[in-house]
Amino acid sequence: MKPDLRIDDDMHACCPDCRLGWLIYDAEPRESDASVWNAVEELLPALKAQLDSTPLADMPNLGESRRAYRACGKDPGRWRVSSEALYRRVRQGRDLYRINAVVDVNNLVSLETGFSLGSYDRDRLEGSVVLRRGKPGESYPGIGKDSVNLECMPLLADEAGPVGSPTSDSTRAMVTPESRRLLTVIYSFSPRAELEKALALAVDRFGTLAGACNLEFGIVERIS
Repeated sequence: MKPDLRIDDDMHACCPDCRLGWLIYDAEPRESDASVWNAVEELLPALKAQLDSTPLADMPNLGESRRAYRACGKDPGRWRVSSEALYRRVRQGRDLYRINAVVDVNNLVSLETGFSLGSYDRDRLEGSVVLRRGKPGESYPGIGKDSVNLECMPLLADEAGPVGSPTSDSTRAMVTPESRRLLTVIYSFSPRAELEKALALAVDRFGTLAGACNLEFGIVERIS
């Protein structure tokens, strides 16, 4: 069943190419097994070489996300999208986070595509979910962060308020060992064809590496 996701008028006006790829599925967020880290190790040599020769702003799909932040009124140099933060870790030779299979595969797909992904516990979401810009004064406790200033940032909000963004997600609906019903979102400001490729990869990765079952997927966009 398609999740109740939409994009509001203001967000579409700022970023006409904004879209959301989505996956809903059931999974038990266990510790990642060797298959996840084997996939990461296979990716890293070529990715490191690409990062050494390519400015971050020119990395596929990351540059579009940075430009979308500017269009929304948010400085992407100060508030980095999560894919850029991951690329910086790789370029610096730092280890990737190891959280659980869902979050680790989330980060793997982000590294493979340049898109920011967010994974959420569907049982902690309240009602419909909308992609919109943050309002003045909005913030939330971010995962691993004291507070995320959401003003002008593209974000997901449910009926209880902001819950996620391409920079850092809220602790409210984060994936925990107790989560079972999950939603993963791909935040896209790129052409639809790029999102379609990333979504197909995500479906494969979450199914084979994160134990996702009863998986459904699709794309939400506004048609001008």
